[in-house]
Amino acid sequence: MTAEATLDDAELIQRSRRDPAAFGALFDRHAPALHRYVTRRLGDSLADDVVADTFLAAFRRRDRYDARHPNARPWLYGIAANLIGKHRRTEVRFYLALARTGVDEVAESYADRVEARVSASAAQRDLAGALALLSPQDREVLLLIAWADLSYEEVALSLGIPIGTVRSRLHRARKKTRAALGGLDPSAVATDEEEDADHG
Repeated sequence: MTAEATLDDAELIQRSRRDPAAFGALFDRHAPALHRYVTRRLGDSLADDVVADTFLAAFRRRDRYDARHPNARPWLYGIAANLIGKHRRTEVRFYLALARTGVDEVAESYADRVEARVSASAAQRDLAGALALLSPQDREVLLLIAWADLSYEEVALSLGIPIGTVRSRLHRARKKTRAALGGLDPSAVATDEEEDADHG
C-alpha cells in the first residue's frame, strides 16, 4: 500500500502542492467512476476529453481546494458538470437517440445489448426521452444523485447551490420522469420519509 492510499482526498491535494505527482493518486481514485458518469451523459466519444479536462482544471485549481472537505468527489463532479454543460446539445441528442433505440451502450454488456436489441426496454426509452426534456439544471441534479450516487449535500456542494434548491430541482425532475416511467422513481434514492416530504 502506497502512502497516498492512506490519505484522504484533501490530504492528497495538499501534498500535491509540494509534490505534483501525488495528484495522480486522486486521478486513480476517482477517474473510473467519473468516466462512467460522463459517458452516460455524453457518450463515449466525448468522455475521455471531459474527464481529462476535469482533472486538468482540478490540478490547476488545487491551491484553492477547501481542505475541510476530505472527499473531493463533489468538487470533481462540479467541475465535470460545468464541462458537460458546454455539450448540452450533444447530451440531449444522446438521450433522444437512446429514446429511439432503447439501447444504452454504456450501461449494458455485449450480451445485454444483444438481448436488448431483441426486446428493447420501453422504460429505458421513456426515461431517455424524459431526460432529454428536463431543464439542464433539473437533469444535472437528478443524474448526480442517480448516476453519480452523490448525496443531496454533495450535489449542493458540487453545483454551488443551496440544499433546498437541490431538493426542489430533484422533486421537479422526479415528477416528470416518474410520469414517463408509469410511476417508478428514476433515481431510486429517496427514502419513504423524503418522498412524503416531497409530496407534503
